[in-house]
Amino acid sequence: MPEAIEIQLKKGVLGLCVLALLSRGNSYAYEIASKLSHAVDMGEGTIYPLMRRMQNEGLVATYLEESPSGPPRKYYKLTAAGHDSLAAQLAEWRSFTAAVEGLIGHVDAASPPTDGAPIDNQDRAGGNHDA
Repeated sequence: MPEAIEIQLKKGVLGLCVLALLSRGNSYAYEIASKLSHAVDMGEGTIYPLMRRMQNEGLVATYLEESPSGPPRKYYKLTAAGHDSLAAQLAEWRSFTAAVEGLIGHVDAASPPTDGAPIDNQDRAGGNHDA
C-alpha cells in the first residue's frame, strides 16, 4: 500500500515540478523527463501526456529548435498563465506541506504507540469537530 501512496503523491505534484523546472528556462520533454526521473523517480512515459495537457490548458507554449544530434526538438516555455499557475500552486503546496508538517513534525515512526488518550480538541485541524 505505501507504494500506491507514493505514486499518487508524485503524480499530484508532477505538474508543479514541471512548471518549476520551466521557470528556470525553456526545455524539451526528454530533458524534463530526465530531470524528474532523477529527482522524484517518475517514469519517462508520464511526462508526455502531462506536457500535452499543459499545452492545451495554455500553461506552456512550444517552439521547434534545431538539434545538433538529430531532428529539431520541441521546446516548452511557460506562458503568462503558466507563471500565474506556478505562483498559485506554490502557495497551495507550501500551505499544504506546512499543515502536514504541523501534524507529523514531532512524530517518531520508531516510537511505541501512545496510550490511546484522545486528541485534545485544540490540536485538531480546523477546530471543533464534535457532531
